[in-house]
Order: sequence, then structure tokens, then C-alpha cells
Amino acid sequence: MQAEPTSPRTASAGISSSLTLLFALTCGVSVSSLYLLQPVLDDIQSDFAVSTATAALVVTAGQLGYVLGLLLLVPLGDLWNRKLLAPSMMIASAGALLLSGLAPGFIALFAASILVGISAATAQLVIPWSSSLALPSDRGRVVGVVMSGLLMGILLARVVSGLIAEFGGWRSVMFVCSGLMAVLAVIVYFLAPPDTSRPHQPYGRLLLSVVRIIRTETMLRQRMALGFLTMFGFSAMWTSAAFLLSGSRGEHFDYSEAVIGAFGLAGIAGALGAPLIGKLADRGHLRLATTSAWLVTIAGWLLLAWPGTPLPAFIIGLVVFDLGAQSSQLSNQNAIYSLAPEARSRVTTAYMVTYFTGAVAGSVCSGFAYAGGGWGTLCLIGIGASILGLLTWIAFDRWNTRGRVSGSDQPVAEATPSPRRTSS
Repeated sequence: MQAEPTSPRTASAGISSSLTLLFALTCGVSVSSLYLLQPVLDDIQSDFAVSTATAALVVTAGQLGYVLGLLLLVPLGDLWNRKLLAPSMMIASAGALLLSGLAPGFIALFAASILVGISAATAQLVIPWSSSLALPSDRGRVVGVVMSGLLMGILLARVVSGLIAEFGGWRSVMFVCSGLMAVLAVIVYFLAPPDTSRPHQPYGRLLLSVVRIIRTETMLRQRMALGFLTMFGFSAMWTSAAFLLSGSRGEHFDYSEAVIGAFGLAGIAGALGAPLIGKLADRGHLRLATTSAWLVTIAGWLLLAWPGTPLPAFIIGLVVFDLGAQSSQLSNQNAIYSLAPEARSRVTTAYMVTYFTGAVAGSVCSGFAYAGGGWGTLCLIGIGASILGLLTWIAFDRWNTRGRVSGSDQPVAEATPSPRRTSS
């Protein structure tokens, strides 16, 4: 791969703290639209008179749309001006959220949720953008901060959604978020720096190059597999948690929308820990970070599966589980952003399409598993997926260190990739 192009900004000062925070806020607000409906699924089920499994499909619709946005729009970040592209997608997101709030029936809400998901891919334009502006020695920290914004958006979306729905119903959640998205789009347009110019190439060739990158980069393929399993468990847990906490199957929980949303606060520890994981990767301990992340995720599932689901174990389980899942995600992104600096948006597409395919699989599996066997069945599936993730990572790590690739645990941000780099 060619060396990363430099500009005066990246060569000297890197990315400023204020711009990093703006990108973090943009990521958080953009991705939050995917999770606004999770704590109000019980309301949607009642409003449209559908089953538990059917109501969960609106979450799946958003994730399907997100995969489409990742596949079709995010690669344009390597071709078009991101200062124009990102705000345009945010305006589109505001319109899609407005349509969701006005949906007259479940089919209309499902269709609008797909549009919401497509436009929410703005977050995955901003992450590689911030990475390209950061100094190599600081890339793990910058990506960690921006990822913290994204993770905070995922978690706080449930809290804010629950609070708004408590007083104004689930439709008011969509209206409020639509207005917020439109305002932030204007702010990003005026405050984001001019984007660097990139060589032009046809759109079709741009998409095909994603396949080429996947084929030539073994490390990317490995992290794609780990990302799928990470998001499978994350999506499955949070989708079913809304039904558990509402007592839809007669469980001892019977909380309102606001209280259900507030449980998202328990996962903020994971988001706050993300920059620390980025620093660990910068210091050359990416393998340790990845292994630890999977062990923590398994521990979180075991707490969530505690017999009888006592509230203290459930809350601690949420904290531990989210810390493990978010640490796994950040370690994956630190690894892949050492590859193909001139094609970071396409690397993001390859990884995140697989990642959110895992989300789709997790939410679908969650709805049917919970409807058929309850929370215990869901936890068994989650534990199994996490153990599989740990074993898969161990297998990849051993394969990488048996002479096929360098076994050194270098700082990812400073590694110099080759066309067929395979180290993780």
C-alpha cells in the first residue's frame, strides 16, 4: 500500500481536541438513531398490535439499512468531499426520522427505519476522517475518543428515548431526534475543516476495490469475523433487554420506558474505557487488549445469566458486558486502521458491513429466542457466541505467530503495512 499522504495539518499538529470532540458528538448523534426504538419496543408492539418478534424487526430494519449505507455510501468518503457528504447524510437522517414519527402503520415504520439506518452511516464516515487527520503516534487515542462518542450515542440513545417516551410517547422521540440531527448538520458543515483532495475513480470501481482490499488483507478478514461475533452478542442482548425489563413474559421486572432507557447508563463504563483501550494499542499491547476484551465479555454474560436475574447482578453484568464488547470493537478498529491509509473509508466499509450483519443476525435471533425460551435461552446463545469469539481470536493469533506473519506486538498506529499484511 502507498504511504499515507500528509498535509500541513496532519504533519504538524494533527487533529485538535475541539475537532475531535465535534467528531465524537457527530458520531454519537448519528448512530443513536439506530437505537432510539429499543427501549420502546413494548409500546410499538401495543400501538401496532404485533407480536414481540415482529416488533423487534424495527431494530433489524435499522440495522439492515445501516449495512446498506456502509456498503453503498461510506466508500464515497474516499472519493467525495466529506465536509459536504457527512452533513448531507445527516439532513437525510433528519428527514427519515421525521417519517418514522409520522408512520401510520408497522410496515411504514419498518420502511422508514431502513432509511434511518442508511443515513446513520454518517458515523462511519467521520471515524476514518478523524483517523486520517491524527498523527500516527496519536491515532489510537483520537479514534478512541471518537469511538467513545459513538458508544455514548448508542448507550444514551436508550436513556433519552425512554425519558422522552415516558412523557410524549415513542413518536415524540423521533421528532426530537430529527430536529437535533438537522441542527448538528449545520454545525458540522461550518466548523469541520476542508477535506483533502483524493484521486477520482468511477463509483463501480470504488466498490469493487473493497472486495480487493478484503482479499489481500488477512488481518482485515480476521477482524471482520471477530466484529461479527461481537455485534451479534451486543445486539442480541440489548434487543431482548427491553422485553425483559418491561416484564413482557411475566418476569419480576415491570419498568416504564424511562426506567428501561436508564439502564443504558450502566453501559457507559464501556464507552468511557474506550480511549484507555486505544492508548493500550498505541503502546503495543493490541493482542492483550483483544484477549482481555473477550474474557470480559464472557464474564458479563455470566452475570447477566445469573439464576433468577437479580437486579444487582443484572446491572453489574451490563457494565461488564458493555466494557468487553466496546473494548473488542475498539481493538478491531485500531487494527484495521493501520491498513491502506489512502482507503480508510473502504476498509471501514468492509469491516462495518460484517459488523452490522452480526447486528442484524443478533436482533433477529434475539427476538425469536426470547419469544421461544425467555432470557435464559438468550443468555446461553450469547455465552456460546462469546466463547466462539475467544476461541476464534486464539486460533487467529496462533496462526499469525507460527511464522506466517510477524509475531511482534507493535503499536498498530505506527506499523507499516504491506500489500498482504496479516498481523493482528
